[in-house]
Amino acid sequence: MDTSLDNVNEYVEERKVMDKQSNLLWTEDFTVHASDTDFQSRGKLSFLLDIMQRAADSAVGSLGLSIDKMLEARMGWMVITLIVDIHRLPYPNEILKVHTWSKGNKGALWQRDYRIFDENSVEIAAARSIWALVDIDKRKILRPSALPIAVEPYLEDSVGSLPDKVRIPADVPMEEAYRYQVRYSGLDNNGHLNNVRYVDLCCDALTLEEWEESRLTGLQITYAQEAKYGEDFSIMRSSLTEEGIYVRGQGEDRVFFEACLRFGQ
Repeated sequence: MDTSLDNVNEYVEERKVMDKQSNLLWTEDFTVHASDTDFQSRGKLSFLLDIMQRAADSAVGSLGLSIDKMLEARMGWMVITLIVDIHRLPYPNEILKVHTWSKGNKGALWQRDYRIFDENSVEIAAARSIWALVDIDKRKILRPSALPIAVEPYLEDSVGSLPDKVRIPADVPMEEAYRYQVRYSGLDNNGHLNNVRYVDLCCDALTLEEWEESRLTGLQITYAQEAKYGEDFSIMRSSLTEEGIYVRGQGEDRVFFEACLRFGQ
């Protein structure tokens, strides 16, 4: 037996596995511009979600399924639940590198993770999320078999387990912070309020004094209903609890989202 040839063949097969896995990990750089920062010159929470969403779109697009092709097929991605852990918020002019990968699907639900690194390769945030593929006309969840391409899981990393839905305890008092009406600037290409915009609604529920006195360490948000142009609803919030500050988008007869902003010392 030619063991040297066997070793070469084994090495080639290992490289095939490694190359396949590396192709399933998408990385993309983003610069933090002044318009991405808040009154304290820190990157907004919505900016982090925006670059994660853009990286995810690029990742799927690299597999041959661009946003334009999905719209032509009348399909779209709908985020259901997202958990973000934040070590620090970015600063103006920083160049961030987003890593994102699919963790595959469980039934009709897709899992996707993210890590965000600074220029020194130090992680500043990480996230895990659940998505569904939907028919954008019928607003129905589609089976994974409806996707015209294969989105294979990346197995070399995991931010954590499947994120749980936000559940605001019934005994936590909620008060209206303000009312919001969906307008042009908040719409996505499906004609609904963009999922990133919901995060701005959460952040707007806090006062500037609260932002000055607190350090944001995370977000958990569950999207319950899609908000359409012209819809008007209340942004409800709690006081600071042990878990954080709870926020809910609530209409007369339905809840649009529930979230929890987490803070540390």
